[in-house]
Amino acid sequence: MSAPPYPEGRGLLKDKIVVITAAAGAGIGGATARRCLEEGAKVVISDAHERRLKESLADLADAHGADRVAAQACDVIDEAQVLALYDMAVERFGRIDVTVNNAGLGGTADLADMTDEQWSRVLDVTLNGTMRCTRAALRLMTAQGSGGAIVNNASVIGWRAQKGQSHYAAAKAGVMALTRCAALEAAEHGVRINAVSPSLAMHPHLVKVTSEELLAELTRREAFGRYAEPWEIANVIVFLASDYSSYMTGEIVSVSSQHP
Repeated sequence: MSAPPYPEGRGLLKDKIVVITAAAGAGIGGATARRCLEEGAKVVISDAHERRLKESLADLADAHGADRVAAQACDVIDEAQVLALYDMAVERFGRIDVTVNNAGLGGTADLADMTDEQWSRVLDVTLNGTMRCTRAALRLMTAQGSGGAIVNNASVIGWRAQKGQSHYAAAKAGVMALTRCAALEAAEHGVRINAVSPSLAMHPHLVKVTSEELLAELTRREAFGRYAEPWEIANVIVFLASDYSSYMTGEIVSVSSQHP
């Protein structure tokens, strides 16, 4: 079964200011940036890969206007770089309304063979990085006093076991728990915090770190017999960022057709 037609924008994020991490390239972050712009937002993209970030900025500015998109290099393991990202967003656009925490790092290693460095690196990017960005955004949104929405990128691996993924699964399960707890704290300030939990979305980086055999096996588990396009995940992120999800907070939304 092939993917459905690409949807038109409906103005769901009209005049919103959105910050997205790990948004360079063709993955979920890049697709989210494009969907947010198509839905009427102004967008700040960030990534640790500066060359790809510049290329993505040029492409988005050409398609949607240089006045609606900005970029700031940011490695989410570095608190100073995270703060600089949000400072730039406020300086450029005056405030932030939405932040999408997409940065994450995977890899495959059986636990018995895993080094402390492998474990710590995945958790520092995927879980601690999400915490740093959520904290920075929440502080700004609270000070602004106008509410806001934070959307974290988790994974079905936070729920489902997969060989060789102990570090990544622990990090994504942590993102889910972080989302739920922070949402309770943020509610009194009118800030909603939710997460998406994709199963299998195909993009070039995934192909580099996953074997063809495993990708084929994971695809067979999907009810539609295909992987998700990154923009299909981005559509759900847009929904959680928009006023259409105004009563949702602390929720983990599975974006999956996978069966046991």
